[in-house]
Amino acid sequence: MISLSMRPCGDFRTSYKADNQIFETSTIRWLVVATIIALCFAPLVLDAYFLTLFIQVAYLGIAALGLNILVGFTGQISLGHGAFFGFGAFASAWLNNEFGIPVWLAIPLAGWLTMVVGMIFGSPAARIKGLYLAIATLAAQFIIEDFFARAGWFSGGSYGAAAEPVSLFGYTLDSDQSFFYIALFALVFMYLWGTNLMRSRDGRAFVAVRDHYLSAEIMGINLNWYRLLSFGISSFFAGIGGALYGHYLGYVSAEGFTLMMSIQFLAMIIIGGLGSVFGALLGTIFIVLLPEVLESVVALIAGTGLLPAGSVAESMAYFKEMAVGLVIILFLVFEPQGLAHRWRQIKAYWKFYPFAY
Repeated sequence: MISLSMRPCGDFRTSYKADNQIFETSTIRWLVVATIIALCFAPLVLDAYFLTLFIQVAYLGIAALGLNILVGFTGQISLGHGAFFGFGAFASAWLNNEFGIPVWLAIPLAGWLTMVVGMIFGSPAARIKGLYLAIATLAAQFIIEDFFARAGWFSGGSYGAAAEPVSLFGYTLDSDQSFFYIALFALVFMYLWGTNLMRSRDGRAFVAVRDHYLSAEIMGINLNWYRLLSFGISSFFAGIGGALYGHYLGYVSAEGFTLMMSIQFLAMIIIGGLGSVFGALLGTIFIVLLPEVLESVVALIAGTGLLPAGSVAESMAYFKEMAVGLVIILFLVFEPQGLAHRWRQIKAYWKFYPFAY
């Protein structure tokens, strides 16, 4: 006999509020809370290598979420996200060095400055789309790169700019262990904000513009404003991520914010899943760990003697450059909806078990 108290096998959401909640069940909510609490103890048990990987996931994941709001949720395209990431890093260092603004305040201000710049370069999105918009954002990438090289008052020119560590209550957070908590707080805060944004009226407008802009316009959605707003929000996230990146390294150089970085951000959201907040994080983790896995594989092959000892470093550089493009192609062919879709399928299988068909 089947007990009436047993949990039903299926999906029984009957209201918009239930369908749009952040966590599907209380179990998932408490698992997320437990994971965050467990991460707070990570600096006590993990070495600097793993802490560095997490910090990379944090600042790159914040920027990748911004790009996913633009590309995945609004249906726009940007090939200049790496430049906006760099602008946030330089802007935060500039505000701190020139005006003496504390780093903890310079980081969000750098996000707002990057948002303004993003809306300026995103203004063509109000009238163009597709390939033409891609070319416009590609031009923005090169224009901002040239600005970094020439504006010595802002970026230090070819010398770069120093970025001071974060200081709170008289304590300087300049170690991996201390900066880990800043990265964790920023990651959780920005992802909760991004999630709530997509549940709001503006977030639903972004999705409507993406799905069918003519229908969205008929419903009264201002296409020009929401396309421009999506560029601004995307740039804001990129600026926050870039500022964290700059103050973590302690030095910002224009050579790191090239078109290749913009392609890597696109790879993150394609691999993770377009139009998914969680997918942006999964894609970032994948791209951050990919070079580490490749390095282990190359070292393993070199240990077997199949690669000459002198060519290991050259092979590593070649594999890293090739891997991103190859992974994007493989995901577009075999998993076009990204890791987030695969994760949803796995959850659905166990949720509907034993009637998973």
